[in-house]
Amino acid sequence: MERAAGSCGPVSSEGLTDAEKTEVRRYCGYAALGDRASGESSWRFFQSGGTLEWRLKTLAAPERQRLRSFLAILADMECAVQGASETLDTSAASVWTRNPRELPERVRLLDWWRRRVCSFLGVRPGPDLQGSGSIVM
Repeated sequence: MERAAGSCGPVSSEGLTDAEKTEVRRYCGYAALGDRASGESSWRFFQSGGTLEWRLKTLAAPERQRLRSFLAILADMECAVQGASETLDTSAASVWTRNPRELPERVRLLDWWRRRVCSFLGVRPGPDLQGSGSIVM
């Protein structure tokens, strides 16, 4: 394992695991791929999903390292969003006062990083990252 630029520790350059690919799809805003054994894998029917799958299969070793660094950042940020949601019922406690904008700010930052991963992979953000007013067909 080597240390990738911008990472806080060693990051593998080995091929991506199915679990890592699942997380990339999810963070990029794409729905679950489905069971490949069924022959109904959804990426075959959507150009953007197919592009993402092709990218995940053809990344160079340094690109896989960078992607793993992104996944670690996103996982930490997602945990921070979950942690912020635990204090939504508290307006003030002793000298501590909750930032009422913390949760939306963390979600906005998480989505910004998710879009960076899409940009790094050269794919359009998936339906989950589209504006609430848009319809993707």
